[in-house]
Amino acid sequence: MRLDMHVHTKEGSFDSELPVEQALRKARERGLAGLCVTDHESLALRTEAKRLSERFGLLVLVGMEYLTTDGDMLVFGLDSVPQGPLSALELAAHAASQGGVSVAAHPFRNNGRGMGALFSHIPLHAVESFNGSTLPKHNLQAEALAAECCLPRLGGSDAHLVERIGLFATEFRNTLRNERDFLEALRNGTFRPVAWNGRDYVDALSFVLAQNGGIREKQPLFPEIQHNRFSA
Repeated sequence: MRLDMHVHTKEGSFDSELPVEQALRKARERGLAGLCVTDHESLALRTEAKRLSERFGLLVLVGMEYLTTDGDMLVFGLDSVPQGPLSALELAAHAASQGGVSVAAHPFRNNGRGMGALFSHIPLHAVESFNGSTLPKHNLQAEALAAECCLPRLGGSDAHLVERIGLFATEFRNTLRNERDFLEALRNGTFRPVAWNGRDYVDALSFVLAQNGGIREKQPLFPEIQHNRFSA
């Protein structure tokens, strides 16, 4: 089961030109089972998720991308937007206290919004190692450090335009029926990042290395279930 984990919509993000219904049509066209709306500091579409899921036959989940004082994070499972400013550590603690999960978003992107190597010191559930709006070399930096830290890795398009939907996505081992299943899977690390090759989804790391001349010498292995060192 594959989801695009990082999508910005016109309804909730000031910098997106992508209506949520158009995003869902493209997700369905690319064979995705659903997507996560992650608008900037917004849960505007949370009350619409069930209706959209039923209309499009896709799993629609609503989290958010939150800019901490250390960089962007994706958070899921919250009912309200935390009041800031918050550090990455503070947001991770807040999400955990509310039963949510937190993810480092595009940590090495060179736009001042990634937290860089700091994520290795924060109790996160996962790292977005493959982001569709980030340079390959920076995605590979995130992948390498996350693997070294035994943190699960996921993929998301970071789409603001329809053609970007699903460029990277996350493949879950089990079928997800609702947000509860989704949050449990994120806590358990039962997923991996995948990439759209124009026809189908393939392993993200192998795809990026092949497309960029093997710019990393050493490839970490993807175990079937990735171990999260912060899990109980």
